[in-house]
Amino acid sequence: MIACSSGCVLTQDLPDPALDIPRGYKSAGPLVPDAPPPLDWWRGFRSGELTDLMEEAQKVNLDIAAAVARFVQADAQARIAGAALLPTLSASGPGNLAQESYSRVSGSSLNGLSTGGREVVNYNTALSASYILDFWGQNRDALQAADETAVANRFDRDVVALTTLTSVANAYFQVLASQDRIRTAERNIASATRILDAIRQRFKAGTGTDLDVAQQESVLANQRAAVPPLRQTLDQNINALALLVSRPPESLHVTGGSMDQIVTPRVAPGLPSELLTQRPDIRRQEAQLASATANVGSARAQFFPSIQLTGGGGYQSSALTSLIQPHAAFFNLVASVNQPIFDGGAILGNFELSKAKQDELLQDYRKAVVSAFSDVDNALVSVKQTTEKLRLQGVVVAASLRAFQLSEQQLRAGTADIVTVLNTQLTLFQAEDALWQAKLARLLAFVSLYQALGGGWEPRTEKPVNAL
Repeated sequence: MIACSSGCVLTQDLPDPALDIPRGYKSAGPLVPDAPPPLDWWRGFRSGELTDLMEEAQKVNLDIAAAVARFVQADAQARIAGAALLPTLSASGPGNLAQESYSRVSGSSLNGLSTGGREVVNYNTALSASYILDFWGQNRDALQAADETAVANRFDRDVVALTTLTSVANAYFQVLASQDRIRTAERNIASATRILDAIRQRFKAGTGTDLDVAQQESVLANQRAAVPPLRQTLDQNINALALLVSRPPESLHVTGGSMDQIVTPRVAPGLPSELLTQRPDIRRQEAQLASATANVGSARAQFFPSIQLTGGGGYQSSALTSLIQPHAAFFNLVASVNQPIFDGGAILGNFELSKAKQDELLQDYRKAVVSAFSDVDNALVSVKQTTEKLRLQGVVVAASLRAFQLSEQQLRAGTADIVTVLNTQLTLFQAEDALWQAKLARLLAFVSLYQALGGGWEPRTEKPVNAL
């Protein structure tokens, strides 16, 4: 296969996908040509635990192992298809190449006297060969189709591996987010309890009402009720990580930590034309399209006659001692031509079926390319907007915290309106939780960008500069 200028990978008879490759991504910022995504892209988040989980998943994940088994099967199918291009040889005789055959000649009657029968022993050894001339390329196309299918299965393994790694990263960041949100919820519970104690003191002093107490108790109960779903999410994502590294949940311990400890890497998306060689799903579609094209050639060759050559030779003798002698030698050569005349339309139907499959895969290939560009643009938009959302949410939290602190001070001084206290603490609690969700969304956006770019890229090689 060769790579055409537009980025598509074609064989000699492969239809041109005729795609318009954009010069750049709509949502990309200034290009950084020397910073492509590294092969071990997850190290950019600077989490040792995440790196360990990623490396373990690559080794033991069951989906990846199944994908490897599929491309081993495809390799075996390619060897089977390639066998038709070679002659078949067979030798007669068990073990020692000399085979004995027995025959009995019945007796006859002469002048009323009977003559007994006799046994005749023939010894023979022979070698036979058969070869089908691949004049029309049927077997060569079948081999090429099998080879391209094997290539497609290798890229399928890469697709599974990339999906597995992004699933590990997403689940791990969900674990961190759950831990952060649980800590914030527990801190908010402590704050709500402190405010409740202050309101109760006002109620005992006669400056508050029972309604004020009930309202704050409702706030506190809501904060406590928010914790169990967060713990459920935490446990479920730890269990998801255990599945991804092929372990029972009981044997996996995840320390976690905080999203504040995660570094957001700098990712350069490169050019759209480079994406066609980096995304394993696009490469898989290319290989499947090439395989379908080869199958069309093989189906077309069935319209033409097949030519088969067979030959055999060896020795045959009734005496083992004279078996390997010139007079005991024999040979035969046969050439046969088989031309289909009427088959009820089976060959034509098979050809049309192959053409239709080729056209289907061509459209799938086009869709995969267009979807890849869309995936990258969507991921770039997500990174940009989640970054802005995180910045703005930080402003919200800072203002909400200041308002809550002021209302609490006024509450203790006996000058605050209870409604104001309730509003400020609810606003703060919601803002802090939304801040963690914004941080999670930003991390997941970076993971989506890596996935849209096809994972890590091979390092670029610098072109040598000719000395003057």
